[in-house]
Amino acid sequence: MPSPIVQKLQEEIQALEHELNHELPKELKRARALGDLSENAEYIMAKQRQDYVSARLIQLKGRLADLSLINLNNIPKDRIAFGSRVTLYDVDRDVEIKYRLVTSEEADVGKGLISTTSPIGRGLMGKKAGDTVKVNTPNGSREFEIRAVLTFYDQA
Repeated sequence: MPSPIVQKLQEEIQALEHELNHELPKELKRARALGDLSENAEYIMAKQRQDYVSARLIQLKGRLADLSLINLNNIPKDRIAFGSRVTLYDVDRDVEIKYRLVTSEEADVGKGLISTTSPIGRGLMGKKAGDTVKVNTPNGSREFEIRAVLTFYDQA
């Protein structure tokens, strides 16, 4: 069974392919029947939607291909990586924070899920408990002490 992320991407791809191959051609045909295409708002909107859907399909299929390349055997067992749960101490704010490193599709900071490609996620990758890390975020530089790490394997 595919992961929830892969399933979500596949469902969006199917919906967009249906729209691109079935719904948009009908809309374009209807709009063409209305006459002059240069001033036909329905036709222009349908063409713009067609361009957007095509671009989004390319993007989603690329992301699906990227996800298929994730090899769980390459995830380190002793350092922060994809799937790790980390407990951090935010030095500047004097608070403890818990995060889990996930894919960008799963990221939800409010739920403590940060992407491995976010500024904090990138800063934590490869670090261990006891390390200190400075991270440049959109809101300025932040310093964290890594208090605890549960890797992907520790949680299995």
